[in-house]
Amino acid sequence: MTETARSLKADGWTVIHDDGFIDLVGPLWHRIDDGISEYAIATAAKHRNKRGLVQGGLMMTMADRTSGIAAREQSGAPHLATVQMDTHFVDAAEIGDLLISRPRVVRSTRSLIFTSTEISVDRRCIILAHGVFKIVRPR
Repeated sequence: MTETARSLKADGWTVIHDDGFIDLVGPLWHRIDDGISEYAIATAAKHRNKRGLVQGGLMMTMADRTSGIAAREQSGAPHLATVQMDTHFVDAAEIGDLLISRPRVVRSTRSLIFTSTEISVDRRCIILAHGVFKIVRPR
C-alpha cells in the first residue's frame, strides 16, 4: 500500500472497486464528509499530459463517473446513460494533487437527471461540470 493510500484511508476514504475503465485511471476513492458524498483521485505520473499537468480527460472522466453515481443513488435507477456533459476548465491541476469531486443532483424528471459537480484541489476549483443522465429502462 502506498503512503498516499494509507493517508487517504486514515482520513476516512475507501476505494470504490471497479474493474472497468476507472480501474485504469483510478483508484476512485469515496467518503462522506458532513453528510455529503465526496470522491477523490490521487494524481500520479500516469495522469500527466504533454505539459506535465493533470490530463483534462481524467478530470472529465471523474466528473462523469461521480455525477453518474450521484444520479444513480438519488434515482435508484440501476442503469443510466450520459446524454450530455459540459465541462468548464477553470484552473490546472498538478501531478500529486488530490482531486475531489462533490457531485449533486440539481433536478430529476421521470427520464432525465441533471447534475452538477465541482472538482477541486485544496478547495480551489479546477473544473465545473454539468451533466444530463438518461434513465435506461429494461427492454
